[in-house]
Amino acid sequence: MAETKLLPKIGSKIKININKVKDRLPAKLIDQISSNPKAVITGYKMTDGRSIGITAKFQNGSQNWFFPEEIEKG
Repeated sequence: MAETKLLPKIGSKIKININKVKDRLPAKLIDQISSNPKAVITGYKMTDGRSIGITAKFQNGSQNWFFPEEIEKG
């Protein structure tokens, strides 16, 4: 049986783990996360039918989504 992990609540402050995302994101976003990995959860996104992604908003106003294992409490 798949392990269930509780998702953080919308509005929670998080940090993006740069080591877990650098192989799939554009260089501009990697640079942004490298300089400031903090974000706030704004919602959820169905990814591939087996997982739920987390949408996050950065301090500069940009948004992106991440897998739960790519974020940390922040």
